[in-house]
Amino acid sequence: MEKIRIAVLCSGGGTNLQAILDAEEAGLLPCGEVVLVIADSSSAYALKRAQRRGVETAVFDKKEYPKVVREEKIFACLKEHEIGLVVLAGFMTVLSEAFVGAFRGRILNIHPALLPSFGGVGMYGLKVHEAVLKAGVKVTGATVHFVTAECDGGPILAQRAVEVHEDDTPESLQKRVMREAEWVIYPETVEKVCERLTQPRHKGV
Repeated sequence: MEKIRIAVLCSGGGTNLQAILDAEEAGLLPCGEVVLVIADSSSAYALKRAQRRGVETAVFDKKEYPKVVREEKIFACLKEHEIGLVVLAGFMTVLSEAFVGAFRGRILNIHPALLPSFGGVGMYGLKVHEAVLKAGVKVTGATVHFVTAECDGGPILAQRAVEVHEDDTPESLQKRVMREAEWVIYPETVEKVCERLTQPRHKGV
């Protein structure tokens, strides 16, 4: 079986990238293979994580390229590497409707809350966990979804709940959501989507 070629797009530390790479190394990604990591910042630690695993990297820095040019270069790079699945992992460049449409059903994102709650424009990173704590909810979690033109509005593929503790800070909650939800469901969902994409009806899409 030919594996689905995966590109992971990152802007920062790449902890979800690491979770996917670890799953692959453990044999839990039989239908997919991470072949490329793209960052929009040359200082992204995700690049080092990729290099340690021998994964090819590319950088299209926000400081060097305007958004339109940066997106064009990313798109060309994905096509050049024959990428079958695009995985966003803390990627801070908002992609255009045309870009997302070109990878319809082949581009994933993970959000650190139970969508549709605490999602949308401006809700990312610690801001999400700050909003969760301010709202006083007892349960939060993470959501993996297909990316569409609507921010955090694509079809939901997987969710996992995480309890909110009374003494939580945004930082402590963020760490627990990553450990108990994100790092669990993202690799699992990537594999499920790769498995689906290997089916005959998806060939050449």
